[in-house]
Amino acid sequence: MAELAAQTQQMVEKLGLPAPDQIGFVVKDLEKAIAQYDPLFGPFNKVDHGPQAASYRGGPRSDYTLKFGFGRIGELEIELIEWVSGDTPHRDFLEAGHEGMHHIRFRVDDVGFWQDKLASVGFETVWFDRLSPEIAYAYLERKGDPLVLELLEFRNGNPPV
Repeated sequence: MAELAAQTQQMVEKLGLPAPDQIGFVVKDLEKAIAQYDPLFGPFNKVDHGPQAASYRGGPRSDYTLKFGFGRIGELEIELIEWVSGDTPHRDFLEAGHEGMHHIRFRVDDVGFWQDKLASVGFETVWFDRLSPEIAYAYLERKGDPLVLELLEFRNGNPPV
């Protein structure tokens, strides 16, 4: 695992991605996870956006629902995500028997540019939505690599939570 982390760090530096600003954890029970992680990363701010939609694995936009908890450790945001319904990478993660660290996020100026650049080293966009001309996100995976990358384009300041 340490070797994979070192390879990933080298790749991130070589590609010129900015420093990550978030680590996302997929959890089965948001309330339980907040109670567990609050001493380390709290206090947590809970957010429930209700039903939303995104393109999943190249298909048309489809509905999903997630619940979120946001904490911090220094400058790094800690995101806890409880999958509720719909086609998302979070559901896949849970169905594969996993719970815990799921992705790292990078704030970028142009999601499309970085999707193309990361495709050149084997990453495929598996989840995407453009919420407005200023806001978009994408999750990218690479075959044989457990690391999921999230790209967040938010051109006018901090992303909404």
